[in-house]
Amino acid sequence: MKNIVVLDVGRYGFVKLQYYKPPQGFEDAVTFTDSVALLEDLREEWLNTKLYLLAKGTPILEKGYKGMFGSLTEEK
Repeated sequence: MKNIVVLDVGRYGFVKLQYYKPPQGFEDAVTFTDSVALLEDLREEWLNTKLYLLAKGTPILEKGYKGMFGSLTEEK
């Protein structure tokens, strides 16, 4: 998650920058005018990252995010 930066751009909303690669800068920039949409997007990004890290190096990774989510134990 260290490659994501969110900037408050005042009345214009928020900008989410991600995938920083020197010396070019950020590869992706998304603008949000609604803070709820921004938080939902960040939650989705967090969930996908967590699922990927849990499945990394296992055959579950081949199932995609929906399959990985369905493979989780109730505790997780």
